[in-house]
Amino acid sequence: MRSPTAADIVLGWGGKADFAGLSHDADERVSSEHIEWADVIYVMEARQKKRLSGLFGPLLKDMRVVSLGVPDKYAYMQPELVELLSKKLAHLR
Repeated sequence: MRSPTAADIVLGWGGKADFAGLSHDADERVSSEHIEWADVIYVMEARQKKRLSGLFGPLLKDMRVVSLGVPDKYAYMQPELVELLSKKLAHLR
């Protein structure tokens, strides 16, 4: 629920955002189209950055991928998560 929360925060600021997951049970899985669309890719944990690189290495050659360091312990739009992500993504305002 971290990524949909982050996307909704950025969209609420009038920015451009989308989200997709790496797990097999993700509602929407990351695809090459997502990567080609993005200017910057944000992941929640360093392990996700490594996995993304393993899956899409050549496509990420010139892409900035940023790990936000947000643990997987929050519900969608949980106030503590909104506060944490708002601080980490404040430069996108």
